[in-house]
Amino acid sequence: MTKLSISLGQMRIKLVRVEDNLATAEAMISDAASRDSDLIVLPELWSTGYDLENAGNYADELGQGMFAQLAQTARDQSIAVFGSILERHGDQFMNCAAYFDADGNLCGVYRKIHLFRLFDEHKWLGEGDSPTAIELPWGATGLSICYDLRFPELFRRYALVDGAKLMLICAEWPLVRVEHWRTLLIARAIENQCFVVATNSCGDTGGTVFGGHSMIIDPWGKVLVEAAEDEALLTAEIDLDEVDRVRQQIPVFEDRRPDAYLLG
Repeated sequence: MTKLSISLGQMRIKLVRVEDNLATAEAMISDAASRDSDLIVLPELWSTGYDLENAGNYADELGQGMFAQLAQTARDQSIAVFGSILERHGDQFMNCAAYFDADGNLCGVYRKIHLFRLFDEHKWLGEGDSPTAIELPWGATGLSICYDLRFPELFRRYALVDGAKLMLICAEWPLVRVEHWRTLLIARAIENQCFVVATNSCGDTGGTVFGGHSMIIDPWGKVLVEAAEDEALLTAEIDLDEVDRVRQQIPVFEDRRPDAYLLG
């Protein structure tokens, strides 16, 4: 399987209104399934938004609560679903991005490594401690969340070590820095010669306006589809064989000189 159809569920998240957000997400998942999409990517913390000081009111253990609900929806609609929600993990709360396949199986979990201090994540959440690349029918796929985008080492790890051809990013990225979002997404695609699929939230959530501009970028850095700043569901088909063609044409990985630029 090299070709797949991907939908981006760009949501206007309603702070702490879990049932409303769930209804929006489920409607988007159903719509994406009706388009024969293989995968839909939802935003970061799509069910709650940033009400982190009350994380204990929403967080569920894996396999329970919202995780179980999302698995059931994926199974009912026969579509893979990826997005982040709050997880109760031992005695901590985590910003946890879960990937469910079209049968509702939990294929991979990524816990956010880089916590965003401007939103006080470090005060309320535990840090993830490992990258997550999962093997899917089309190959290795790297998982990430929002602020991770500013750390190119993570994505280079996915491409170089795990052989990922596809990177998935769920985010709540503010409108005030949306040009950073657009530039960094394109850079991650170009430097790793891979597809980058990123869904952001949009509109005012808890006093912060989020930037939208969810997009899919190909290995050349071409934007295949991009949302505006309103709630939207976008869909595009990608061909992962394009990754091999680009990497052969410009052999960046073969021309690396790690001996010349050791990093501390």
